[in-house]
Amino acid sequence: MSDHNPKSSSGDSSNRRLGRGLAALIGDIREETSESDIVMREGVRKIAIALIKANPRNPRKDFNDEELSDLARSIGQRGVVQPIIVRPSPDAQDEFEIVAGERRWRAAQKAGLHEVPVVVRELADREAMEIALVENIQRTDLNALEEALGYDQLIAEFHYTQAELGEAIGKSRSHVANMLRLLKLPEPVRNMLSAGELTAGHAKILVGHDDPAALARTIIEGGLNVRQAEALARRANGPDPAQRPARNADTGALDADTRALEETLKTALGYDVKIRHGAEGKGEIIIAYKNLEQLDHVCRRLQGFREN
Repeated sequence: MSDHNPKSSSGDSSNRRLGRGLAALIGDIREETSESDIVMREGVRKIAIALIKANPRNPRKDFNDEELSDLARSIGQRGVVQPIIVRPSPDAQDEFEIVAGERRWRAAQKAGLHEVPVVVRELADREAMEIALVENIQRTDLNALEEALGYDQLIAEFHYTQAELGEAIGKSRSHVANMLRLLKLPEPVRNMLSAGELTAGHAKILVGHDDPAALARTIIEGGLNVRQAEALARRANGPDPAQRPARNADTGALDADTRALEETLKTALGYDVKIRHGAEGKGEIIIAYKNLEQLDHVCRRLQGFREN
């Protein structure tokens, strides 16, 4: 298979097409259009299903049997309304690989069709994967994990930055970054996400949590929405560090963060520093000095910090 640098001129052209969606590749085809009208369109022709192969790079991995059966019944009545985008197979002559439309191809087989309308495009690996990803995202066919894996594969294989990938598929860089963070979740949580038990909104809350699997199970069992899950996650993580008491109520011992901060201030000022931090976020910093000369020196040091 061939590929191109994503920053090449052909890649820039592809990115502009993808930003406009699949209509830029196959024209604006309305759902109510009949198959007989579609096959008359320029660039659309019928190919035997047996000559079409699935794309191993398709970001979509799960195909719901019930949904496929529903689509097969619709195809049996109206035919394949929107053509499948294919490219010449890189592995076999006179065969074609699906770029976008594997769900329609599978349903057409269920419906007993022998031919399907297709648009044949000469596409490099990178362009083919971009289009497959865009089509699935636009149709909301991908679950959040499949979308994240698709982004990760494009970045790993074709060396995109997150910003470049976002531009190529018509998404913001922050959206790409947030989806990629889902890949940090442990496998049990990723399985829940893939199965549709958790939404992407739920999953984003779990990233970085101390025990995401346990929290995920609680969210599912309680049927919590995203806002409720956020509140639960905050409680599970304990109080915010700024609101935690600096000293243990029983022993009077400082926590590690407060001790480290005291040492930092002591080094910066050259004098002993004590921090007294209350449970409600209020507190005080005590700087110890032995005489007025040292007090004057402390004041000059603090004045110097302010001016810097």
